[in-house]
Formats: sequence, C-alpha cells, structure tokens
Amino acid sequence: MTRLRFVADFPRPPAIERVEARVQVVLNGVTVADTARAWRVLETFHPPTYYLPMQDFLAGALTSRPRTSFCEWKGVAHYLSLSAGGRNEEDVAWTYPDPSLAYAALKDCVALYAGRVDACFVGEERATPQPGGFYGGWITGEFVGPFKGGPGTQFW
Repeated sequence: MTRLRFVADFPRPPAIERVEARVQVVLNGVTVADTARAWRVLETFHPPTYYLPMQDFLAGALTSRPRTSFCEWKGVAHYLSLSAGGRNEEDVAWTYPDPSLAYAALKDCVALYAGRVDACFVGEERATPQPGGFYGGWITGEFVGPFKGGPGTQFW
C-alpha cells in the first residue's frame, strides 16, 4: 500500500529525492523518455517536479531554446523543446546546466510540463499535471493537496 504524502508538509527550500519507480514520457504516441534514474523535487504545496536524465530521452528529441528563468534555490534554468512523430512542443522542458550545490544531482536532468505532452507515468500510474501553466508538478495518488497553481493560490 502506498503511503500518502501531504504536500503541505513538504519543505521550503525544496527537498530532492531519488524516484524508485520507472518514469516515462509520451509525446505524439512516442515514448520520448524512459528511466529508472529520475529525481523529484518536493516543495511546499506543490506536487513533485520530476527530473529525468537527459541521456534517457530519445536521441534528438530535445532541442535547446534561448529562454531562461531563475529559481532562487536551483539557479538558472535553460529551456528545451521536445519533438516526436512530427509534433514539436517549444519551451516544454527545462534543465539546470549549473545548479546550485544543494541541487547538484539535477545537472544533466530535464523536467517538463506534464500537461503539454500526451502522458507522463510514474510506475504504472499516469500523472495529472499540476494546475495552472506556471509550475511543472506531476500529481499521482501518493500525494495529497491542496496543490498550488490554480486560481487564488499564487500567494500561498
């Protein structure tokens, strides 16, 4: 039986933990990422954001983009496009080429918005995207909200 975890109990600054389950991403009917070596970041009121090793993505599926953003904890994020089977999603993923020391495990890993691909799986369970378009969390049955991201949650 899966132990329920309440996102209200997650820390700030965020924690990072290894994912024991297989993690997969599907775009346009193609499995573009498949790994048993993912990490997840756990932050107060957020479902986990999953980070998959870049080398566990389908060759040629990721393309660098000029967009960047800054996370007060992890550093400068660089955005990526994801392509498969003739479909291209620009700025759907991000990576930290030079993360802060506390998040060094995320170097050469990629996170992405679950709502902009066909499906994301953690083990056999299909993840639901975190509400809103700003955050990249994946909701599975292990995690209990309320989740930040929907209307009225900006200042939680």
